[in-house]
Amino acid sequence: MSAPSPQWFKSSYSDNGGACVEIAANLVSSHGIVPVRDSKLANSPVLLLSPGTFAGLVEYAKRSR
Repeated sequence: MSAPSPQWFKSSYSDNGGACVEIAANLVSSHGIVPVRDSKLANSPVLLLSPGTFAGLVEYAKRSR
């Protein structure tokens, strides 16, 4: 059995301002990780975050607006 491929998703809040990331939420339930990458560079390095760490990152971004 092969590992599932990341299904990359960019938020609808992305305004094409150049500072966007994509996540692959499909790996949370099966692998317990949230892959994150630069949306402009499909071959960029990928950060593998725990769901809790990703939630903290989202909260930090919301407060920093």
